[in-house]
Amino acid sequence: MAPLEYLRPSDEGAAIALAEADGRACLLAGGTDVVGLLKDGVLAPSRLVDINALPIAGVEIRDGGLSIGALTRLSDVADHPAVRGRFPALAHAVLAAASPQLRNMATVGGSLLQRTRCGYFRDPVTPCNKRAPGTGCSAIDGEHRLHAILGGSDRCIAVHPSDPAVALLALDAVVRTRGSRKERAIPVDDLYLLPGSTPERETLLEHGELIVAVELPATSFAARSCYLKVRERASFEFALVSAAVALDVRGGVIRTARVALGGVAPRPWRARAAEAVLRGSRMTEATIAAAASAAVRDARPREQNAFKVELVRRVLTRVLATAGAGG
Repeated sequence: MAPLEYLRPSDEGAAIALAEADGRACLLAGGTDVVGLLKDGVLAPSRLVDINALPIAGVEIRDGGLSIGALTRLSDVADHPAVRGRFPALAHAVLAAASPQLRNMATVGGSLLQRTRCGYFRDPVTPCNKRAPGTGCSAIDGEHRLHAILGGSDRCIAVHPSDPAVALLALDAVVRTRGSRKERAIPVDDLYLLPGSTPERETLLEHGELIVAVELPATSFAARSCYLKVRERASFEFALVSAAVALDVRGGVIRTARVALGGVAPRPWRARAAEAVLRGSRMTEATIAAAASAAVRDARPREQNAFKVELVRRVLTRVLATAGAGG
C-alpha cells in the first residue's frame, strides 16, 4: 500500500471536516471491504479517516419503526429482536452476507457503500471505467457471467454486491447523512446511481458526506417480508441472484408490494413492473408467475449471463410464495 495519513476523530464534525479537507481522503468503518481495496491497490487515499470512535451505533425503536446507527455491526442487526420480528427480510439478508467473522466487523453504513466484486474493477492492471474513467469496460468483451442483466451501460455492467441493501430497498428504508453544510434524508431507492456515462459515481453522496443512520419506517408490509439469495456455494459467497419481497396481503388480495433484486444490476434493483402485477391481485400461482416474468421483461443479458433471467424468475417465484403464504 502507498503511504497514507491515519486519523481517528472522536466526533462527527471533526470526521467530516477531515474527510472534506482532503479530496483523496477515505472513510473507514468496519474495513471489511476498504482494507481489501487498499491492499489490492484499487484505493490509494492520502488520508484514512477512521470513524469507529463516533457514537453512531445501536438500534432504536421509533414510532413503530427502527433507527439503526451507521456503525452498528451486522451481527447486532441480525440478532436484534425488533429486526427479526418487524423487518425479517433485513435479518435474512444480513445472515446471508459474508461470514460470522465478517458480520462481527462489517457495519450497516459500510454495507450500503460496498464496492462491486467485478474482478476487473479489483485488478488495477485491467481497464475499468469505474476505477479509472475512460479506460474501457473489460467485462463487456471479456468474462461477464456474474455481471448485470439490468441497468448496465456501454461503460459498465458490474453488479452491486450488498445483501442488506436489497432488503433495505424493499423495506422503504431511508439513509440519514451529514456533511459540513447540510443534513439529508435519502431514500435507499434514490441513493444509488446507474452507471450511464459516469460509472465512477455510484451514489448521491458527496465527498466527505457521512452516513449516520438508516431508518426503517413502520409500514403495512414490513412484517411480511423475506429475502432469498442464490449463490454458487453455501456460504461466504456473493449472490448470483437475490430477491427481497415485502407484501401487505388482506383477504388473499395484495394491497401493497415491494420487490427488490440483487446480483442483477449495478445497483439494488427495484422491480416496479413486478410490483404493478402484484398490486390489487389475488395471491395465486398465476399472479406469482406473471410478476416473476415482469421483473425481467427489460433484461438485456449477454451470452454468459443469460441464465440469470430464468434464475430471477425462479427465485422470485419462491420468495413470493413464501412471503404470501397464509394470506
